[in-house]
Amino acid sequence: MTPLPGTRSPLSRLAAATAVAVMLLAGCTEGSVPQGGASEGGSSAASDEGGATAAPEDDSPALQETGSSAALDLPTDPAEDPAYEAYYSQQIDWGTCEDLMVEDAECGTLTVPLAWDDPGAGDIEIAVARVAAEGESRGSLVVNPGGPGGSGVNFLESAPYLISPEVRAGYDLVGFDPRGVNRSAGIECLDDAETDEYLSATGEPGTEEASELAEEWGTRVAEACEANSGDELPYVDTYSAARDMDVLRAALGSEELDYLGYSYGTYLGASYAELYADRVGRFVLDGALDPDMSMNEFSAGQAEGFEHAIEAFLADCLEQGDSCPFRGEVPEAKQQLQSFFDSVDETPLDTGDPDRPLTGALARSAVLVLLYDDAQWEMGRQALASAMSGDGADLLYISDLSSERRADGSYRTNAAFAISAVNCLDHPGVADEEWVAQEADRLAEEFPTFGPMLGGDGCAQWPVDPVREPGPISAEGSGPIVVIGTTGDPATPYEWAQNLSSQLDEGVLLTFEGEGHTAYGRSGGCIEEQVDAYLLEGTVPEDGLRCGG
Repeated sequence: MTPLPGTRSPLSRLAAATAVAVMLLAGCTEGSVPQGGASEGGSSAASDEGGATAAPEDDSPALQETGSSAALDLPTDPAEDPAYEAYYSQQIDWGTCEDLMVEDAECGTLTVPLAWDDPGAGDIEIAVARVAAEGESRGSLVVNPGGPGGSGVNFLESAPYLISPEVRAGYDLVGFDPRGVNRSAGIECLDDAETDEYLSATGEPGTEEASELAEEWGTRVAEACEANSGDELPYVDTYSAARDMDVLRAALGSEELDYLGYSYGTYLGASYAELYADRVGRFVLDGALDPDMSMNEFSAGQAEGFEHAIEAFLADCLEQGDSCPFRGEVPEAKQQLQSFFDSVDETPLDTGDPDRPLTGALARSAVLVLLYDDAQWEMGRQALASAMSGDGADLLYISDLSSERRADGSYRTNAAFAISAVNCLDHPGVADEEWVAQEADRLAEEFPTFGPMLGGDGCAQWPVDPVREPGPISAEGSGPIVVIGTTGDPATPYEWAQNLSSQLDEGVLLTFEGEGHTAYGRSGGCIEEQVDAYLLEGTVPEDGLRCGG
């Protein structure tokens, strides 16, 4: 793959990649269910407050009962309702950015209702940042990096390495932290020291010990989130964030919203298009989620996707000869990798920091994030070679990048917890505990590398019921929406992009034949050329176009 002009070093590119796909396995103990990831892994069953719905006629397992959304079914368009006039008449007071490493960036806030169906119930502040167009601006391009839990404000630091110079010259780039994320009424749960403990907690996947550890931490995190942010937890769903995005559109002075969303950002964008089809401008959804899936289906798709990705990584590694720490064919290399993980589960590796050895959980999170971009595979080989020789420092550093942990022990964002807060509201899972257990066993057997961590019940202890049932999004009347899928995408498998594109009334599918998560900004030019022409000139790509390989 030929890098784009100006592409950063592998380590810097990894930091950008983690901004796009914030912590698929953030905060999961080994053998537990991840709390989302790009999206969106994990599964959920009925909570104490919920119950199973009647089994569908097709005999598929019954899902958890959903509550009502404060944002989905409002009686009128808020932009035309006097009760919301103050929100829609705002102007952003742009000023300096205190903690954003972007020259000439401006920051501000927007006020939105906490509960969209009750504008008198209180407000929250949404953090917004922009970088002015480097040339003549045609308007604002709102960007979302994914997660859920990714900071759109922080993403502007990575934008020069993912968004082409032509688009940056023609648009003001605008990022925002969705509600519940970081600066925007960010969900607060564990403190930094507890988060360290949480992310490093390890039990051998598939064992009773791991299950007990997962339940212990699931309860501990849920209780901490409720104690510290209980008033906000019911209102951080994606439909509420999409409503906020329409207030942002109005504040930017745009009749239509131009938007680039990665990974979870495709779900946010599609949700906006469902609510405001007539305000959809030039929309690009890269690394798509399928909204017509339960949390368990997300888990199964990702378990398979990451198994294929680790096989592709190992096959490439074996081709490199002596620089690869594995030997034999791919099946043997997978077993060697599993043996390495098992050994670190039992005896964490020295990293040079006596207080932070490399545990099995941290090792797996580092290897997993390297699968998001095949440009990082060389770094992965080197880090694994060091770790398999007894030095875990490199893998620990990569794991810290993925969790946005600073050298001083603080965490730059709350992504480890925002991801659960959003996913557990957005996606119900199967309510039948026996079915969930059987599915966990299946994933562990069929996809042994990461499958044991992707099965189970990730939202069982969560204190708030989900608010949306799985269902297709058509966005009828929106105009063309460009959906991008990557054939080797582990976090949002290619089939999801196909499904979303076919659901959308005017979906246009672009396919990148390659490895890694998302395509725009790392395809080597073929996807960028099509997207740039669409964003800047309105030239709609040919539906079904494929490139790369």
